[in-house]
Amino acid sequence: MKANGSKTSLSRALASALLAFVLCAPAGAAPRYKVLHAFGKGKDGGGLWSPVTLDKKGSLYGATSGGGTHGQGIVFQLLPHPDGVWHEAILHSFPSSPEDGQGPNGGLIQDASRHWYGTTAGGGADHTAGTVFQLTHGAGGWKESPIYSFGTQHEDEGQPWAGPIMDGSGNLYGTTRTTAFELAPGADGWHERVLHRFGIENGDGSAPYAGLILDPGGNLYGTTRYGGTGCGGEGCGVVYELSPTLGGKWKETILHRFDDNGKDGAVPGWGALFMDGSGRLYGTTENGGSGTGFGTVFRLTPNAEGHWQETILYSFESSGGSGPGAGVVMDKVGNLYGTTIYGGSACGCGVVYKLAPGPEGKWKYTVLHTFQGYDGAQPDANLILDNQGNLYGTTATGGTYGAGVAFELTP
Repeated sequence: MKANGSKTSLSRALASALLAFVLCAPAGAAPRYKVLHAFGKGKDGGGLWSPVTLDKKGSLYGATSGGGTHGQGIVFQLLPHPDGVWHEAILHSFPSSPEDGQGPNGGLIQDASRHWYGTTAGGGADHTAGTVFQLTHGAGGWKESPIYSFGTQHEDEGQPWAGPIMDGSGNLYGTTRTTAFELAPGADGWHERVLHRFGIENGDGSAPYAGLILDPGGNLYGTTRYGGTGCGGEGCGVVYELSPTLGGKWKETILHRFDDNGKDGAVPGWGALFMDGSGRLYGTTENGGSGTGFGTVFRLTPNAEGHWQETILYSFESSGGSGPGAGVVMDKVGNLYGTTIYGGSACGCGVVYKLAPGPEGKWKYTVLHTFQGYDGAQPDANLILDNQGNLYGTTATGGTYGAGVAFELTP
């Protein structure tokens, strides 16, 4: 119905007041997005499917799955300068030897001695199963060494897609396409132990491509993309816990089996879970949910009986982002942040989103940035937060040279 003259005048007055408010609002009121580096030029790396890591001096470290001198990926450092420009240093190009790894898809972890550790999905001693590598800095610069090559044990098929994590004793933990493993340092090198082999028992998960997280009690948590129940018998994926026992073995407990039933999510993303201070787990699924099947953000809450209760915090729609392959991170006041690999703009290049807790358990979904392609596309790795609340992330493609970007976003 067409508005009358008095209502139109009132609307114009309100619009003018709103415009004045927006123009006078502080610059920090709107999210600020900045491309720190566009990958793919010359012998630079390309294809960032993994997150970046922030060191104590404010530099970012990460890896690309391709590009570099030999086309098999690089490890890079991005250094902030006082003028606001970030400069890239290539620390290593894979492979540097016949037994070196190829295609680092996972993130990096740093130990107390400032050594970096990561994984490659290919290469290594048998040239196919991948490696865990160490990167050290000395007088001659950076040196990379594969500390373990997968495929050397009968039950170890290798091909890790996620980066490792480290406990307080310096042991590394991670996943391959079929196992969860531990690497322990020793006088004669690093030794692998398979903690769990997935998919053997009925109802167990399979394809544990996501990385692990560690709680204060030494328990490990992760997700599998498939297995469990539902989804036509193939399984919609699971959330699992691995706990050390007195006998030195590890026990798996399935915390949740996903079921694409019109409400629950299906197919957990590649990103690692997040655990808050109360021991609740947060994660994403790429499919399912109560919307149009474009994925969910979920929470698992433990109870006194040892059971875990799932709550769907948000179901995605294509217009506001879809297919959240990455997990979520939480800021100091309980807001969650993540990315979707699809949806958003006309190119469907993905978004960065925020979920804010509200009254009665409701969560408010806000798109902080919509990727357009030239500024990056397909963000498929977990974000990280610095002490000031700035977000840092990567995109697998897009950017000036089409090979992805590293970005900063101030919510």
